[in-house]
Amino acid sequence: MSHSPLLILMLGGDNLKNIVKIKNMYKSFYGAMALNGMDFSMNEGEIRCLIGENGCGKSTMIKVISGFHPFDSGELYINDKLYKKITPSESIAEGIQVIYQDFSLFPNMTIAENIMMYSTVAKGDIAINWKEIRKKAEDILKKVQFDIDPNMYVADLNVAQKQMVAICRAIVQNARLLIMDEPTTALTTREVERLFEIVRKLKEDGVSVLFVSHKLDEIAEICDSYTIMRNGKNVFQSEVGEGKLSKEDMVYYMTGKKFTSETHVYVEQSPIPALKLNDLTLDGAFENINFSLYKGEVLGITGLLGCGNTELVETLFGIKKATGGSIEIAGKNVGIFGCVDDALNSKIAYVPEDRLTEGLHLNQSIADNAIARILRNYTGHMGLLKMKELRKKQKESLSSMSVAGMVPENPANSLSGGNQQKIVLIKWLASNPDILILNSPTVGVDVGAKSDIHKIIRDLAREKGVAVLVVSSDMYEIMQICNRVLLMKEGKISQEIDIKDTSMDELEELAAAD
Repeated sequence: MSHSPLLILMLGGDNLKNIVKIKNMYKSFYGAMALNGMDFSMNEGEIRCLIGENGCGKSTMIKVISGFHPFDSGELYINDKLYKKITPSESIAEGIQVIYQDFSLFPNMTIAENIMMYSTVAKGDIAINWKEIRKKAEDILKKVQFDIDPNMYVADLNVAQKQMVAICRAIVQNARLLIMDEPTTALTTREVERLFEIVRKLKEDGVSVLFVSHKLDEIAEICDSYTIMRNGKNVFQSEVGEGKLSKEDMVYYMTGKKFTSETHVYVEQSPIPALKLNDLTLDGAFENINFSLYKGEVLGITGLLGCGNTELVETLFGIKKATGGSIEIAGKNVGIFGCVDDALNSKIAYVPEDRLTEGLHLNQSIADNAIARILRNYTGHMGLLKMKELRKKQKESLSSMSVAGMVPENPANSLSGGNQQKIVLIKWLASNPDILILNSPTVGVDVGAKSDIHKIIRDLAREKGVAVLVVSSDMYEIMQICNRVLLMKEGKISQEIDIKDTSMDELEELAAAD
């Protein structure tokens, strides 16, 4: 009896060898089930995409395979060997390598040292032959056609270069299964294409690649097959092209919900700009920036990596100090901001791109994070906190937004990425800003949480009259939440675009054009 391709895939194939297989696996944290009867298998030389909402169990499964989390029950096979439990060193010995979003590199060490360090430690070498290390690093760099000086420090590299170093480190350790967690999040289109070339070369060399991504377009582009997770389970898997699920169907399997597309319609609430920039300049980053942002409007700024948009919004929040030009708030010229307090006093809130290091106190409770920005508003005699009023505000803030699986007393690091981002938003919205600046507000966030956050942003503008400025390289995001978008290139605004008159394809072409 012949099997369908899907059934063969689920069983591990008739002739294909599993490099990893999980059967009926369970794992819980803080009383919540992260893996709930998970089944999964990966074949040698296969590129598989793993997709699902934040909190669905993807990261937990990866950490089980790599030995960082013990599982409660179920079966784990690696290279056909059954493990009741597995340590990180055993996982590495089996050829499992994970490249996390932070790459886990040492910034104060060179490229060569980062590439070779783990393999050197694994061998137990006491005396280090630096010449040999550089030679081996050069060989690996040449193998992936990465033309860079191995003596450069990792701290001086951009995101794409750091990722290449992490890949080289995995290769030198004889990776058989390379797990890449959201590898294209901060990459430009050209850098993504380069990464895909490397992944295809790894497949030719017999390396399996598990591609964890929120970007559904990447499935058809790079993957042989895909697995969709929801609530700790494998809810759908197929070979690419098999069954031909639409994006809408994929989203439904991921979330259990149907989403409708919605764009932001701007209705003028005041002729006076909430924010106006007059020839704002920061030497070496951007120059002569002029635009107005109005109450109830969502204005987008997009451009390629290094265009100056991040430096611009950091200047608007007082993190960086402009070297020229001026800022107007509600028709009043305030000059330039010398510090963050200047921006806060102008009722500006800023949600940074990196929620882990800049947005949250990860070890503090969710409730404490929610009111961290307004603590000084609840101090009484001798600087003592008004705890009764503060707890009431905590409760109000947290109830304003749906956060799945939230226990206010648990630490912020117990939440998924999407829910962490919601807490960052809650924290800043508690200060009742007139102007909200968002830097890549849904980076690394799944489609369900992304839709929730987009609705929150639109509602803030439409119902509360908040003036919203969004920096994002995600064109779908720009189309979903903005009524206008500014294109930045080489530190200047090159074009202003009305969303209603432009398609997403046209927007992407304009952003990528030289």
